Amino acid sequence: MASPDPSLLSLNTATTRGKWGLAQAIEGCARHGLRGIAPWRDLLHEMGVDRAARAIRAHGLIVTGLCRGGMFPATTARQRRANIADNLRAVDEAHALGAQCLILVVGGLPKGSKDLAGARQQVKDGIAAILPYARKAGVPLAIEPLHPMQAADRACVNTLEQALDLCDALDARASGALGVAVDVYHVWWDPKLEAQIRRAGRKRIFAHHICDWLVPTTDLLLDRGMMGDGVIDLMKIRGWLERAGYRGFQEVEIFSAANWWKRDPDEVVRICKRRYRRCC
Repeated sequence: MASPDPSLLSLNTATTRGKWGLAQAIEGCARHGLRGIAPWRDLLHEMGVDRAARAIRAHGLIVTGLCRGGMFPATTARQRRANIADNLRAVDEAHALGAQCLILVVGGLPKGSKDLAGARQQVKDGIAAILPYARKAGVPLAIEPLHPMQAADRACVNTLEQALDLCDALDARASGALGVAVDVYHVWWDPKLEAQIRRAGRKRIFAHHICDWLVPTTDLLLDRGMMGDGVIDLMKIRGWLERAGYRGFQEVEIFSAANWWKRDPDEVVRICKRRYRRCC
C-alpha cells in the first residue's frame, strides 16, 4: 500500500483541547503545514463564526468537518424541537465555514428512559427533520456511529451498518446529502466493518477519523491513544476505505485527558505528523 498523502492530514481540535483555542489551532495547522482542520462548536462559538471563517480562509485551510450536530433524543417534544433548532444552527455554521460535512453524534437514551428503539426512532426523525435544510444549504450530514459503550449517553447508533441503514432510509438515492463518518476508535472491533465500508462506497463516506485504542484503556471517553500506540490496524482500515473509493482527509481526533491534552500542542502536532506517515 502506498504511503498516506501528507496533504490529507487534518487536525480535529479535540486533539489539542485545553491548550489551543480555535484561533491558535488555525495558526498551528498552518504553521505545521496541515491543510485540514475540524473545529468543535464550543471553540467556534468562543472565537466567533465570522472571525473563524475569515481566519480559516486566510490560512488556506479546509474544514474537513464541524463537530458536532446530533443529540436528537429528548424526553419532551419541546426539548426535541430545541434540539432540532440547534442542529439547524449547526448547519448554518458549517455552511459559513465551508465545511465538508457536519458530524452527527446522534444522542443516546433520554434521561430516565430505557427505550433504546424509541431513541433510535427519535434519531431517525431528527435527521429527517434537518436533512432538507442541510441539503439546501449544501452541507452534507455525516452520521458517526459510536462504540456500543456509549449507546446510553452519547449515540444509540453504534455500527456502520446501522448508520448506513439510516442513510438508505432517508436518502435512498445516495445524493451526497447524507453519509457516514468512519471513526476507527468506535468501529475497529466490528466484524462487519470491511463489508460495510464496501457497502458505503465513495458516495456515503464523508469523513475518516483516526487515533488508537489503548490496552488497557483507563477511561472509555478520555483515553484515546496516538496512532501506533494501540491495537487498531490503521493501515488495513485505510486500505478498505481507499478500495471503497474514499480519497478524503484522515482526521486526527484524540481525547486524552491524562496524556496528550497535557502536552505542548506543537509537540502533539509534530508527533501526529510522524505517526500518520508511519502508522496510517
